[in-house]
Formats: sequence, structure tokens, C-alpha cells
Amino acid sequence: MPETTSPLSVRTTEIPPHLASWQLPPGWKWVPNGLYSGHRHAQEIVDALGRSLALVTVPDPAHAEWLFQEARELAHRNHPAIPTTYHFWTHTSDSRRGPGFLRRWIAGETVGARVRRIGVEPIPDVLRILRAVGSAVAYLHDAGDHHGAVSPDTAYVTPAGRVWVLGWQWALPSKAIPAGLQPDSAFTPMPPEWEPGVWAPTQLSDQWQLAATCFLMLTGELPPRSEIPPIRLVRPDCPANVAELLDRALSSNPSDRFHSVTSLLRALDKISASGTSGLGVEMASGEYKAVSEEARLRWATGDDFEVLASLGAGMFGSVWRVRDLTLQREVALKMLHPAVAKSDEAVARFRREAQMAARLQHPSIVPIYDWDSKAGVHWYIMELEEEGSVADLVRRSGPQPLDQIAEEVDGCLDGLKVAHDAGILHRDLKPENLLIDRYHRWRIADFGIANAMGEELAGSSGTPTFAPPEQLLGEPQGESADLFSIAAIVYFVLTGEPPFQADDSRALLAMQLSGRVNLDGFAAPVAGWLRRGLEADPDKRFTDAAAMQEAWREAVREVLADNDGIQGWLRSRVERFFKR
Repeated sequence: MPETTSPLSVRTTEIPPHLASWQLPPGWKWVPNGLYSGHRHAQEIVDALGRSLALVTVPDPAHAEWLFQEARELAHRNHPAIPTTYHFWTHTSDSRRGPGFLRRWIAGETVGARVRRIGVEPIPDVLRILRAVGSAVAYLHDAGDHHGAVSPDTAYVTPAGRVWVLGWQWALPSKAIPAGLQPDSAFTPMPPEWEPGVWAPTQLSDQWQLAATCFLMLTGELPPRSEIPPIRLVRPDCPANVAELLDRALSSNPSDRFHSVTSLLRALDKISASGTSGLGVEMASGEYKAVSEEARLRWATGDDFEVLASLGAGMFGSVWRVRDLTLQREVALKMLHPAVAKSDEAVARFRREAQMAARLQHPSIVPIYDWDSKAGVHWYIMELEEEGSVADLVRRSGPQPLDQIAEEVDGCLDGLKVAHDAGILHRDLKPENLLIDRYHRWRIADFGIANAMGEELAGSSGTPTFAPPEQLLGEPQGESADLFSIAAIVYFVLTGEPPFQADDSRALLAMQLSGRVNLDGFAAPVAGWLRRGLEADPDKRFTDAAAMQEAWREAVREVLADNDGIQGWLRSRVERFFKR
């Protein structure tokens, strides 16, 4: 059954009926990952160049012309938050595909889904969405058009922090939209100037919808159509100047709003440039004082990088999506927490982390580009992986079939061979540290507590859920410690749950030492591989990453040989890979 991911979208894991007769060009592949949303279905496919694309189609054949009009409009749009149309397939009698258009596949979730999942957003994240979505809407208005469905469920945020605006089927002249259809009023902000049940989009209603989306991010609810409470009343920590801006954009009388979305964004830029608490920066006695980690980073890197979004934080550092202003590319920046950076030893270890990772050159290891510091802020630059982490993948799409992960696990084991041969242990392998690039390739990242072999091999650092017993006990660790973690990650990806779960490290360790792991439901070859990888005794695990990789390939071969129900293209893909 399809999985409901939000009130406006339904995720699919099989090719839907209306695409059953389609035949892709030679070398192209279906990916069992799709989404129904707003009279559209987007199916992920991989083209002959290995790019992950979205095939956008209409389940209702009567909407074919509507789909074509949307594709034609998008083909002429050029904005970072608007996906470009690559090609339109027209249905003909001699072609087993069409109608449908191709655009970039967008992973992640909508702003609305994120708020429903984790609650209200921090102020900086709200302002980031306001800028990104507002920029796309302003671009549209400059061409004399309007969107009509700006909402928390048409603004998407990828795991790497990039913002996309969708819902473009509504951003068309009314005559192009089938009679009687309009965005769902239950989840699309309806401006007060519209009569109930009436959809009458204008540029000023787009502005109200944009502000209403921010209102939801701040409060968890869409604003009422009348008597909208002041932002500061429902979100007291919102800076006064930001609240005033949003209150104006939410005015019931359209003429009281900003003249345009461009004017709104200019007002926001003035707030950001003023050095007030809206940005998290204060000037005291002529000295810079950062009251937020983001403000500190912006001040230190402003000449070289534009900070775009936070990607997460750990015990020792935080990761940010930034734009390299010199090379004009987006990269990831890992920054040491200011409190940790007060220790010279911590800074030295942080720099060594970057140096060790930079020595490793492999397709399954995230490359490191540079290391730098300024006024007590220390960071290094690495490649930005657009699809987030393996943890994001499981959270977003649930447990993964063996066929989909076989090649990626093999690649990670190959990357570990390179690291171990260079004398480097990772010691903190977990789903969050396996990142996914836009080609779905898994890549090992964050050698945050990695050590050159022979240095500080004892210690209980690492993430307990995926750490081996010897690490939890503070005993010396060798290569087999990383192999245990890889086996635990594979178990997690295949089932959606870690192999050992307990409330504290002591109980977790007891489960590991007793070997209490549930392998029911796994094919025998994979169960055997997992059992050996998760052995409590390091000497009973695989001897090294090469042996574990060869055993993995053999297990996958046996499962494929016994599973006649696997789709032909999946079988051939994996078999070609494992014949190398």
C-alpha cells in the first residue's frame, strides 16, 4: 500500500498502474520510489548518464494538456528554486511512453511535513525559507505571473538544506487548468480577500501565502482567515522587526501589504544588515559579539563563503551548507563548536581529522577540500552530498530491499579497505555518517574520532547503538570495530531498526555480549553474514574489510539466484556489478 507522507502527498514504492505500459529508452532504469501530489505523480528514474530524474505524469489522461502546459512554462523558467524541465515525452501510437516530462528528482520533505514531524522551526530557518521561496515567487512576479499555491506543502527542503518550490501546475493561466480544480483549501493558505470556496490568485495573495507559510513554521498552524494574531503574541522569541514584517505581509487588506514580494525581501535584507538581534549579532564596546553559532560562522567566513543552511550538529561540531564565493559552488562546511575550540588539543585533533580524511581518495569517501580558521573559528570544507544520509533515507522511505543497497554496501566496504590500508580507523560509523550523493552513491564521512592506528586505540567514544562491545568497554579496537558497525548499519537499513536496542549503554552491551540479535526474516546467506559481522568477539568477525566484502558479494549472489521475483533490471544491475 502507498505510504502517506503528508496530507497532500502519497508515497509509492511500486510502479503505478498508469505507467505499467511505459518503456524507457535503452540504458534507463526505473527506481521504485514515487509520489502522488496535486493531480501529479513523480516517479524516480535513472537515465543512461546515471542521473536521478523525476518523471512527472498525470494519472488522469484527461489532464494531459494541463501537464504539457506546465512543462512548457517550466522549460522557460530559470531560478535556483524552480526545477527545470529537461524533456517532454508526447504519447504517440508507435511509442510506449508519454505524456510526461523530466526534471530533477527532489529528495527530502515539505516544510509542512517537517513541522508536522518535529514541531515549530527556529527563527533562522524560517527566514531562510522566506528568502528562498520569496525569491522564486518574486522571480515569477517579475514576469507578470503569479503562483497561486504557495504553501508549506509546496516548499521542499532537501536533506542538504536546499529549498525547492513546486506546485507549478497551479501557476498557469486559469484557462489551462481543468474546470473545477483548485489547490486543496485544507492545506493551502487561503487569503482573507478570497470568498469561501473561491480561488482567485494574485501577486498580493502570493505574498500573503508566503507569510502564512512562515506563520505555520513559527506556530505550527496556518493563520486564521480573519483576526490574525500578531506574530509576537504567538511566538514571543521572534525579533520585533521580523514580526512586524510578517504582520504587514499578513494584513487582511491587500493594500496594506508590501507593494511586492521584492519589497518584502528588501525589507528583510535591511533587517539582516542592521546588526540587530534579528541576525543574532550585537556590537558592544566596539567588539564583535556573536550570540549564535551561525552568526559567529557568518562573521568569520563572510569574505569567502555564504552560509545557506544548517545541516546538523554533533557533540563536537556542526555542519553547514555554504556557497564558495570564489569557485561559485555549494559545499559543506564542518565547524568546531566554539566551546570545544577553546581547547588547543581539540583544535589539533580537529585539524588532524581533516588531514586524515583528505589523504583518502575513494568514490565511497567524501572528499575534503580545505581547512582554515579565523579568530577562534575553525572549519574544513568538504563535498556537499545532496541526498542527505542513510539515516535520512530510512526515515524518509523506510527499510530498503537488499537489491537497492547491495552495490552501496560493497562500495563502503571498498572505501574502508582504503582507509584501513592507510592506517586509519573510523570508530564512529553510523547511518548519519554515511552520506548519499545525487547519484545515490553512499559515501563515508565524518572521521571525527578516527585515529591513526596505534594512537589512543582505547576509549568509549563513538555512538553506542552502532559501536562494538570492545568500544563500549573502552578496550583497544582494530579494523574489526568498523566492520561490526557496518554490519549493524546494514541490519538497520534492511529492517528500519538497529540490531541491538536498549535504554542505556550497559544494557546494550549485555545484549551484544549475549549475541541476542533477531535474524528471523533474513535470507540465510545474509543472516550468516550479519551474524558473523555482529559477533561480540572481534576475533570471530571477518578478518578485514576485503574478506567482509567478498562474503557480502557471495551472500548477495546466492539471494539473487534464489529469488525469481526480483525485477529483471535490478537483477542485471547487481549481477553486472558483482562480476567485477
